[in-house]
Amino acid sequence: MREICVIGGNRYFGKRLIERLIAAGDRVTVVNRGSSAPPAGTVHLIADRDDEESLESALGSRTFDVVVDQVCYTPRQAEIARRVFAGRTRRYVMTSTVEVYEYEDSADPVGEDAVDPRTVAVDTALPWDDPEFLASHYGEGKRQAEAVFAADPGFPHVAVRVAHVLGGDDDFTGRLEHYADRIRTGEAIAVPAVNRPATYIHVEEIADFLFWTAGEDFTGPVNAASHGTLTTRELCAEIGAHLPDGRTVLETVEVGEVSPFSFRRSYGMDNSRAARLGFPFGDARSWLPRAVAETLGKEH
Repeated sequence: MREICVIGGNRYFGKRLIERLIAAGDRVTVVNRGSSAPPAGTVHLIADRDDEESLESALGSRTFDVVVDQVCYTPRQAEIARRVFAGRTRRYVMTSTVEVYEYEDSADPVGEDAVDPRTVAVDTALPWDDPEFLASHYGEGKRQAEAVFAADPGFPHVAVRVAHVLGGDDDFTGRLEHYADRIRTGEAIAVPAVNRPATYIHVEEIADFLFWTAGEDFTGPVNAASHGTLTTRELCAEIGAHLPDGRTVLETVEVGEVSPFSFRRSYGMDNSRAARLGFPFGDARSWLPRAVAETLGKEH
C-alpha cells in the first residue's frame, strides 16, 4: 500500500485522482484549509499551505511515497513545500499548466525544453498574495514555482504541464458556458484577428495521467495533452450542435479581451515525451462531443 499525500484536490480532476488512488488501494492523505471535506476514505489534515509552521504541525512525523500538489501557484508556496516535504517523500508531483508557454508562438507543437525551469528567474518579493496580481500572472507564478523545485536536484519532482481541461458536469470554470450563453442569444464571441488553435485534455484523462505519473519514476517537466488541437470555431460548432436554435457569431477584435479559448499566440503542447514514457493519450476531436454534452447537460 502506497502512502500518497494530495494537497488540495477537492474538486474537478483532483477529486477524480483521489478516487483512482483509493480504488488502487493507496492510503490517501488530503491536506487543505478545511473549507470543504475531502472524498470519503481519505485521511484529512487541515493546514494552510502558505503557513510553513501550520503545514509542519499538521503533517507531524508523516512520510509519503508520493505527494501530488494540486494548488501550487507561486514560488513562495513552492519554497515552503520544498522545505517541508524534503525528506518526507520520494516523489513530488506538481500540477503545472500549459500557460507556462504563454510567450511562445510556434507553428510546431511546443516541447518541454521551450521553458527550462532551471533558467527561470524567481522573485518571491512580487505581490503573490494579491489575488488580482496572481490572477493576471498565473503562468508566471507556475513558471517560478517550477523553478523553485528544479533548483534543488536532490528533490525528486515532476511538473505536469496540463493542457486546457474540458468535460465533466462539474466544470467550475464557466468557459464553455461563456460560449453557450452567446450562441444561445446570438451575441458576438470575441476572437483575435489571428486566432490560434490550442491543445486540450479531458477531465478523466488528466486524472488518469496524474495517477499514472504518481507510479512512474521520471522527473522534470512533462506535457499532458490529448492528441491534436482544437480551434475556437470547432468548439463553437460542437456547442452549437447542442443549441439548435442558437447562432454562432465570431467578432474579430484587434485589441482587448477575447473569449476564453481564443489565442493570439500558438503554444499548443507536444505530448511526445509522455507518450514515449508510456501514457496512451486519446484524440481531442474524438472526445470533444462527450465533453460538451457532459458540461452543458440536458438543460441546454
